[in-house]
Order: sequence, then structure tokens, then C-alpha cells
Amino acid sequence: MRPPTPLLYDALRTRQQQGRKALAVLLDPDNLNETSLLRLLRLAQAHPVDYFFVGGSLVLSSHQAALIALIKEHSAVPVVLFPSHSLHLDGPADGILLLSLISGRNPDFLIGQHVVAAPRLRASGLQLLPTGYMLVDSGRPTTASYVSGTMPLPHDKPGIAACTALAGEQLGLKLMYLDGGSGAQNPVSAAMIAAVREAVAAPIIVGGGLNTGEKVYAALAAGADVVVVGNHIEAEPEFLAEVVGVVASFNAVVAVSLV
Repeated sequence: MRPPTPLLYDALRTRQQQGRKALAVLLDPDNLNETSLLRLLRLAQAHPVDYFFVGGSLVLSSHQAALIALIKEHSAVPVVLFPSHSLHLDGPADGILLLSLISGRNPDFLIGQHVVAAPRLRASGLQLLPTGYMLVDSGRPTTASYVSGTMPLPHDKPGIAACTALAGEQLGLKLMYLDGGSGAQNPVSAAMIAAVREAVAAPIIVGGGLNTGEKVYAALAAGADVVVVGNHIEAEPEFLAEVVGVVASFNAVVAVSLV
């Protein structure tokens, strides 16, 4: 029998307090089938990751639950739902990023979908991770921005991002997620990550446009606690080894400094 998954938030906070960084791979059910997922899981066994985030801006396919079950069958890596709608709560996942889109002003994604999902979430047994979700302009329109009907934060206004994150933390959100969106042309800037890091104590997740080792390292150095990669691994599977190496080397430096 698989041992129970440790409390996700507690584990992440412990990592943060120790200065250790984490890597999440975002899996979009619309872009995966059983064959491609098994190939990726074998790759992740060779190059271990810390989390699988599962979801997307639309999730048009109906096999999300089956894919999550396949992950749980072949991997001990925690599976965390990354939903864009209250309908996307299926599958035997460990937890859910309970996203509140605080960068926008669409009440449906600030609280509306949460009201609809609340009874199902309480009955689900999922670990809830209340997360302030901030879309950041990445140089091109994204599905997330279109679907949510919101404008992203200006990429060159770190102060706005910092105040937005601070307000979210004051409202009780436990994580902050800065996202350039799927297929982002440019990653969230180091200046914006650093500004949010200075403003809040909450762990920071950063994703979108992290398609080189250098960009991943820059995000970590600026204050990201978890970096998220997705589309680029689907296109170039060998990138996973590179980004795992970057996170490991960063953590190795931190470990040495603590000795």
C-alpha cells in the first residue's frame, strides 16, 4: 500500500524555510494520451521532479481522471490539480491549487467558481492550497487571459504585482502563483519575482516561458520557491534533465551554505 502523501502545504513551507527549491511539471490532459504520459513518467523517474500539476485553461478532453490514475499507478510524485473551472475536479489527485485570480476583476474566477465547487471540494478529500493566481503579460495573448476575460499584469510593473500579492496574502491566501501562461513568449521577470518575494512571506510559484536553464535559474535566484515547466518538455523531453539539474545545483549550493 502506498504511504499517505505528506501534507503538501506543510512540506512546501518546510522547503521554503530551508531555502530548498522545487520543480513542478504541468501536464495538460488535452496534450497527453496514455502513451505520451507513460513516456513522460519514465523520463521523470530518471530525472525526478517534486510535483505534477494537472490541468489547463480549457481541458477539452474527458480523460483527466484516467490520466491522473495512471500517474498514481506509476509514480509516487504528488499530483496537484491546476483547475480553470469547477468542472475540473475529477481524478484521484492529492491536492488542488485553489486558484483565486487576483490579478483580474472577474468575480467568477475570484470567488464564483469556488462557491459552485465548495461542496464537492469538502467531500473530495483533496488537500486545499488557497492560491493567489496572477497572470502576467508574456508578450502574447494567452488562453488563460482569454478564458478568464481578464487583462494580465503589465510585465514591467513589479510594484503592481507586489501589492496584488500582498493584498492576497492579507486576505489569507497561502501561496502566490505568477504565471505568464501556456506558451508564454517571455517569462515573468526577475524584477517582478523579487518584488513579490519582498512583499510576501508566502511560497511563490512561477511558471510560463521557462524554456531554458538560464531562465529557470533566474526565477529561482529572484525568489521563486517552485518553478513550473510544461509545454517545452512536451516538445523537447530532454529539457527535463536540464531543468532538474538546474534546481538540484541551486539546492546543492543552499545545502553547502547551511553546513
